[in-house]
Amino acid sequence: MSFLGVAVVRQFERGVVFRFGKLHSTREPGLRLMIPIVDRMRKVSLRTVTMPIPSQQVITRDNVSIGVAAVAYFRRVDPVACIVAIENVQAAIGQIAQTTVRNVVGRSALDDVLSDTETLNESIKEILDRVTERWGVLVELVELKDIELPQAMQRAMAREAEAEREKRGKVIAAEGEALSAGKLAEAADVIASHPIALQLRNLQVLGEIAIERNSTIVFPAQFLDSVRDLGAFVGREATTAAAPEAGDGRGRQEARSTVTDGVPDGHPVPVG
Repeated sequence: MSFLGVAVVRQFERGVVFRFGKLHSTREPGLRLMIPIVDRMRKVSLRTVTMPIPSQQVITRDNVSIGVAAVAYFRRVDPVACIVAIENVQAAIGQIAQTTVRNVVGRSALDDVLSDTETLNESIKEILDRVTERWGVLVELVELKDIELPQAMQRAMAREAEAEREKRGKVIAAEGEALSAGKLAEAADVIASHPIALQLRNLQVLGEIAIERNSTIVFPAQFLDSVRDLGAFVGREATTAAAPEAGDGRGRQEARSTVTDGVPDGHPVPVG
């Protein structure tokens, strides 16, 4: 209705008025009056625009071909510059965003693209913001949302990740064995100092086994000790039995020597 001299500017818009083709003024939201036929108004939305950046085939610095898609958020802050400085600001931002994504990702290694995306996002945003500033546009955010890797690279990375997990698992298991060996050595020293501790531990193990299964269990923990005690007992008994026999033999030999010494040579020794 601007040709009738009346225009309604909504809250999120600004109206740029041209009079005889020349920039005249900027109108705020509300009902605005203009000179019919002489004035023309173009409305500019100041809301944030979400612009998807299509997937780009990029070769990284380490010569890996990947597909990168992103999304950009921008809004127009200068209605006059958006109309006067450039013909189609949204199309221009889309093209420069695609080019910037290819350039920034192409200068980075694959590991940086996968692990340090925040730095890449900030770099792309700064470049776009610097280029679009003269168009009256503020780039608020740029995010890499999809990274496509070749199948061979995905398999290689999966093998690398699996090997890394196995390495960590072996290291953790080795550390656990080292700690366990140290604790077992300390426990062995304690048990050697206090033998009754081994018996208490045996009773604790029997109690734990009895809780899990209701069955009869033969626990030959003291078998070797019993054999050792039995051998010691037999040895003591043998020593005790051998001592009297040795004493009787020495007594008879001494008595015989005494009798022989009391008889003259050449005479028989009386017997009985």
